[in-house]
Amino acid sequence: MASQKSDINTNLSNTDNSHNNVPDTDQKGLKGLLDPLFGVLHEQYIKYVPSYGNSFFFTIGIYLLELFVILAVTGMVMLIFGPYWWNTTAIGTLFRSIHLWAAEAFVTLMFLHVFVNFSTSAFKKKKLVWIIGSIILMLVLLEFAFGIGVQGGLLSQWNAKAGADLWNGMGLGFWINPMNLGAVLGWHVAIIPLLLLALIFLHYSMVKRDGLSTPYRKDIPYKMVEADHKKMYRRMIYIFVIIIIFAFIFSSPYIAPLTISQAATSNPSNIGTTLLQEYNFSSSTATYLDTIDPYTFSTRAVYFTVPYSAYIRFSNKTNEMSIFNSENQSQQNADFAEAYHYFSNNGSISNALKSSNPLMVATAQLTQMAKSGEYQFVVQNESSSGLDETYIIRFLYDTGALSKDATTFGLRTAQWGMLKVGAPPWSIQYWLIPYDALEITTSGIPWWNDLENGLIAVIALLILMLLPFIPWVRDIPDKLKLYKLFWNKHTNSEMRKTKK
Repeated sequence: MASQKSDINTNLSNTDNSHNNVPDTDQKGLKGLLDPLFGVLHEQYIKYVPSYGNSFFFTIGIYLLELFVILAVTGMVMLIFGPYWWNTTAIGTLFRSIHLWAAEAFVTLMFLHVFVNFSTSAFKKKKLVWIIGSIILMLVLLEFAFGIGVQGGLLSQWNAKAGADLWNGMGLGFWINPMNLGAVLGWHVAIIPLLLLALIFLHYSMVKRDGLSTPYRKDIPYKMVEADHKKMYRRMIYIFVIIIIFAFIFSSPYIAPLTISQAATSNPSNIGTTLLQEYNFSSSTATYLDTIDPYTFSTRAVYFTVPYSAYIRFSNKTNEMSIFNSENQSQQNADFAEAYHYFSNNGSISNALKSSNPLMVATAQLTQMAKSGEYQFVVQNESSSGLDETYIIRFLYDTGALSKDATTFGLRTAQWGMLKVGAPPWSIQYWLIPYDALEITTSGIPWWNDLENGLIAVIALLILMLLPFIPWVRDIPDKLKLYKLFWNKHTNSEMRKTKK
């Protein structure tokens, strides 16, 4: 009994000592707080990979996750401080530049990731993984396009107009209008990122569950080895450093947006001509017919009568349009013809204000209002949302001023402008080269428009997505022996041993 009692006391003593030796989590500091997080992350690691699985080409997915985080963090910071901050301040421009180059890197690595899996015919074994990856690629390209739209500036205005033509041509203009900044912002910062987050999680979970694809060819030797996570982390650091360097050296460009006031100051008679075209429904916007007509608003009301009513209300001047509307139809036709001829021949605004033609006087008054900046303010406030710039961008396009400025900076389609995300030559969307070439090549075909170009783009993406199920096409990478690009002695240690 005494011996048993002694053993019990000893055990109790050991228990007390062991309790005293347990490290206090509170004393671990930051490491103690982060340990659980690292534990959760460690559970998500892919532990074993084929011999070639530690090479750069087969670990691209990890770097895409890194870039996604960089884009999310910089995007949230930019969203907090707003467009003025990210477009005009030094630190804001740096964040915008980091965001741009992280996006460029993301798309580049995304294409490379797709090419690696295409070349090694990984899609033959993992069809669903391939389909999800193809959808992710499509969403990434849309995310990039909408990102240009929310940057602000001339580049955003021109790309919004060009993008609207594409969506309208495909019959989707009612649902997606790049000229509505509020809607584009929603697509860019909420809808598409959430879809991407869900699909990326699903994509990675499926890869983690089944492991990296092993060679479908029996002549490619391999063995399973431990994944070298330290090497991956080093590469992640290299990628981040490269993005920072590019952000400093190749700063994201910014060209101030074109305003109606600038266009009116530069060429006032052209504004007068455009106002009259809006009035008699002969402008580009009024006659817009590209598969559907998303611009169902009255150009006369939006661009002429409503702004003129505001002008009269604030100026207390004689209502010239009231006089014009009281005339008979033949007199109105004569007044319109005289006014249009006058402004289209560079007529003076000051002389037009003294005219006996009421329509000419009203047009000149609106042109003065446009020069002061009040006209754009009134037209902008006519939209249902203060962030919807459809009325402004369409009017600038109708004047020809937007196209002129776009030409100056090489943003027109004929100048391969769709490739650009800014004026400097290094800011390009190289993945749009095929589509831009299609636009340029088909520009002379009368019956060919954005609908046909859009359909070709959709068909190409559908072929990519359904590649695992298309006979002959799915065998192209194997017939071309593209697998040798990524399964070779430089990426696979087992192949070096075999050659010896």
